Parts: sequence; structure tokens; C-alpha cells
Amino acid sequence: MAVLRSLPRHGHAAIFDRTWYGRVLVERVEKLIPPTRWRQAYDEINSFESQMVANGTVVIKFWLAVSKAEQLRRFQEREDSPFKQYKITEDDWRNRSKWLAYHTATEEMLAHTNTLLAPWYVIPANDKRYARVEVLKNIVLTLEGLDKQKVLYSEPPVPQQSSEIL
Repeated sequence: MAVLRSLPRHGHAAIFDRTWYGRVLVERVEKLIPPTRWRQAYDEINSFESQMVANGTVVIKFWLAVSKAEQLRRFQEREDSPFKQYKITEDDWRNRSKWLAYHTATEEMLAHTNTLLAPWYVIPANDKRYARVEVLKNIVLTLEGLDKQKVLYSEPPVPQQSSEIL
């Protein structure tokens, strides 16, 4: 599995972009797998992340919530800019037409994979600079809290619903 080869060594960091969430997002919405398979993936994801934490990995998960209107603005900007056209494809437009299905899948993913060991941080991301600062702040706060966090929380934090942000 490519993900396992990419896991960081002790003392190192790695950034993954939805790597093991494809089954509960893209594969679900595009109907590439049956519902039983993507539902099963929630437990597999939680188990995998739990194993990573048990082996000393700090898992920090972010969902950058962009509104439908902001996504459209960014898509149009990419199409209009010769320097950004490579960032937009027909698949992007096709997937945009499935906004509601992706939104529903995202809400369920956040609810089913938010755990004590690997909580989600939902970041409003219409403003890119704000989103970047919030991500960095949460990384720093999490890493600073590692020495203080000798006992696990009794309940996972409840992720803010992305629909509340949009």
C-alpha cells in the first residue's frame, strides 16, 4: 500500500491529501463501490489512524470548507488565467455538479471519523490566508499540547459542521 510507504519516520512529518478517505468521498459519490464497502471504510479508517497514533504518529486532520459560490469564483478565475488553467479540468466541473452529494458525503465522513485520537478541524476556507493561519495555529497548538497530554480525553471533540460554516 502506497500510504504505508509514505508514513513519516519518527520525528518527521508528512502531509496527505484525502489519501485514505477516497472510498467515503469520491468512490462513494461516483458509485465506484457498493454502499456496504464505503460504509465499512469508516471503521477501517478509524482503525488505521488508531494504529498510527499507537505507534507514535500525531494525526491532525483538517477539512478546508469552501462555499459553493467561492468554489465557482475560483474555478472561473483558473479558467481565465493562463497561469492557472492547468489547475482546472472537465472533471472539476463535472464533480461540481454533484456538490450536494459531496457535501452529504463530507458531513458523514466528518461525523464517522472524528475520534479522540484523530479529531477533525473544520476550517472556513473562503479566505485562503485566514485558512492557512488557522491550520498552522491548530498544528502548533496540537504539537505544544503533546507534552501536557498524558491522559487521553474522555470524549472526542465535536467537529463544527461544514454546513454551519458555509
